[in-house]
Amino acid sequence: MNDSKWTRPDRRSVLGAGAALLGGLATPAFAQSSVFEPIPENDPEVRRNISSFRALNWQPYFSSTAGGAILVDTTSRALHFWSADQTIYKLYPTSVPVSEELTRRGRTSVVQKVEGPSWSPTPSMKIRNPEWPDYVPPGPDNPLGTHALYLSWKYYRIHGTHDTRKIGRPSSNGCIGLYNEHIAELFALVSPGAQVLLI
Repeated sequence: MNDSKWTRPDRRSVLGAGAALLGGLATPAFAQSSVFEPIPENDPEVRRNISSFRALNWQPYFSSTAGGAILVDTTSRALHFWSADQTIYKLYPTSVPVSEELTRRGRTSVVQKVEGPSWSPTPSMKIRNPEWPDYVPPGPDNPLGTHALYLSWKYYRIHGTHDTRKIGRPSSNGCIGLYNEHIAELFALVSPGAQVLLI
């Protein structure tokens, strides 16, 4: 028997393992990860997220998948993607806004794709956080990570993050965040005009 101390997997690996398990039970491909890091011993958010992190059908949310369809469930903190021809389905853990006031729900669409996005805080962010810089260029300090999908709603994005602690938590100022490797994969699959629904 090995006496070394066991390290609990982090939220990312647990969600990835759940997606991998679901992937073994169904045809669609799922996002997964195998990174292990310590997490707090009794993290209720992790347990709640795992129980809600499951595959969904597109039919209750969209009349068709024309142009591709993205569903963001802010309760389970998951993003679902269906390709236009429904041959590709992806499920990713996300970050969500820190408060109900910052959360927007409804239908929008992808209007622009940017690799290596720059970032500027919105006017309301600057009021709340006057110490924040006016502009952050692309790179490791950029809050939008490596890729961003700009939505038809002004200031709203689906984007990556360099701070992996944010995923699975209410941690954004309104946007939906993904691990950089997941947004890169989604970025390659999504075209401008793709349907987006936040619930």
